[in-house]
Amino acid sequence: MITRHRPAAGALALLAALTAGLGTAGPAAADDEPARPSPKVELVLDVSGSMRARDIDGKSRMAAAKQAFNEVLDATPDEVQLGIRTLGANYHGDNRKTGCKDTELLYPVAELDQAGRTDAKTAVATLAPTGWTPIGPTLLKAADDLKDDNKERSRRIVLISDGEDTCQPLDPCEVARKIAAEGIHLTIDTLGLVPDAKTRDQLSCIAEATGGTYTSVRHTDELSGRVKQLVDRAADPVATPVATEGAAQCSDAPQLKSGVYTDREKFGEHRWYRVDVEPGQELRAAVSVGADRAVNRDYGVLLRASTEHGREIVRGSEAGDGRTDVISTGLRYPKPEADGDNDEAAAETVCLQVSNSFSAPASVKTTPGLPVELAVDLVDAPDEASDVASFGLGNGWWLLGTLIVVGFLAGLVWGWVSRWRFAVWRTN
Repeated sequence: MITRHRPAAGALALLAALTAGLGTAGPAAADDEPARPSPKVELVLDVSGSMRARDIDGKSRMAAAKQAFNEVLDATPDEVQLGIRTLGANYHGDNRKTGCKDTELLYPVAELDQAGRTDAKTAVATLAPTGWTPIGPTLLKAADDLKDDNKERSRRIVLISDGEDTCQPLDPCEVARKIAAEGIHLTIDTLGLVPDAKTRDQLSCIAEATGGTYTSVRHTDELSGRVKQLVDRAADPVATPVATEGAAQCSDAPQLKSGVYTDREKFGEHRWYRVDVEPGQELRAAVSVGADRAVNRDYGVLLRASTEHGREIVRGSEAGDGRTDVISTGLRYPKPEADGDNDEAAAETVCLQVSNSFSAPASVKTTPGLPVELAVDLVDAPDEASDVASFGLGNGWWLLGTLIVVGFLAGLVWGWVSRWRFAVWRTN
């Protein structure tokens, strides 16, 4: 079976589709569940002087951020309470003590109606790159913005910055660890705009401390797409990843069910996981491996499904050349229904192998391993063999059929032309 591959954005879309299927257990069960409290999300935007740099699609980092915010505000689900906080937006001077207090709640955390979306856009439009980069103090304030008495509520901070914190010794990593220790279900995701190595390390540390993700951004569409995904993830707590640890061989691998899982994988490592697939089910899996530090160009990721005896069933793979910090692929495997004589057929254990071909310069630490996100879903298998998943060629069947027909017709035409030319030659 051949699978279709997508880069990071495509894999994250597949991941969202997988997790959405987890909520379809049945209407009766859904009616019995108490309503979940609406999630809270705060977008934290760096408005320091370095945001003037014009290196994102030919425009300034600030302009790219404003465009992304407008798109995100339009797409924010109605049930999400969203707010916006800035850092470095108001103080123009050189006094470090004053500059490190420069954080403002630009728009309070609340559900967005049409008027609210307009007000938030208007507030963002007035921003201009100004001062310092007080990331640590801003994270403390943002955590306070999201606190309330509901311990079941999902909370998320999305930090967008292009530089290191300038307000040490208040270490942003230590701040993030302190927030995580409070146990208020708060995740911090970080996005680095055209980051250097130090910025990447600091933002990665902040995200890792709270179980969040770090993404490097070099284009406007990447920024808006990633922030939308993070806001949507806050609205769907089913997508909250569960930590697991893959094994060096399938026999020792952890048993996974439908869900989203995180792991760490060394450079060039193979890790194994197991999934039981019942007759009449289809296994859908997607994996993303992130480069949260400087890596060499030309790398790839492989997701391979095989039997317990090592026979390959299907694989998905994708390669990168250094233009993205996340690389992803996926696969689908439908298991046919049991025949009439064997209605009690046992589930098949499928071994999932995740491999990567990343390498790093000698100066870069290789521990801990690279962050891995693995999505697994088990759905009803297709009823008919004509389903694209049954053949594994996806829309490639249409291309194959077209090529066969075109080749056949071209052969007929060429044969007729050849015979005609031969007849004319003999006549003359």
